[in-house]
Amino acid sequence: MKTTYLICLPFAGAGASFFKDWQALAPEGLHIVPVQLPGREERFIDAPHTEVARAVEEAYSATLGQLAGADQVAVFGHSLGAVLAYELAHQLAGTQGVSLARLFVSGSPGPWNGRESRATGLDDEAFLAQVREFAGYNHPALEHPEMRALLLPMLRADVEMHENYRPSSDKPLDVAITALRGRDDELVDSALIAQWREATTAEFAPAELDGGHMYLADGAEALLQLIAAELGTADAR
Repeated sequence: MKTTYLICLPFAGAGASFFKDWQALAPEGLHIVPVQLPGREERFIDAPHTEVARAVEEAYSATLGQLAGADQVAVFGHSLGAVLAYELAHQLAGTQGVSLARLFVSGSPGPWNGRESRATGLDDEAFLAQVREFAGYNHPALEHPEMRALLLPMLRADVEMHENYRPSSDKPLDVAITALRGRDDELVDSALIAQWREATTAEFAPAELDGGHMYLADGAEALLQLIAAELGTADAR
């Protein structure tokens, strides 16, 4: 049975703890490797990144030493995490000793298609309203003034990082890509998901799961079963 390490990149405002329950839900042979970026959770005092290239450089260094024992590696990211995952996949694909099997991108247009409307630079209320519109989701902690004050700098940095993102290369990956969305997602439709076809010279597979833009918050088990099936782990069903 193959052992696959699934590197998981966070969406804007999220930390590694979002993925903490995934290992218990994952089919046998799938090992979850969450990436903790600065400015959140136990790394709260560290300055958050505002550039994708810097975030990916750190994610690459942090995860490379955790991949020993993997027969193959896959990368997953949702929204902001999708472009982080795409850039990380470019680095891993050129790394000796790493067998990169597949990239899973979720809830995101293709990497060459940036967002037209922006939240960066808006005052707090307008910023949060725009983020709610982008994400189709409001973190409950943002309703509490003290928590909002703590979370806003990290969330602003994440949004700036996403809005200013430009791909590091116009060269597509030679790695299979699965592009996912919630079938009720009103923010990212199937045409936007299909843009990822241009990001690979290998196999491309679009996929939909039950739910809206944040389908993965309540549908992690179904998502992990799909990932395991695409990767060929033993007990995916």
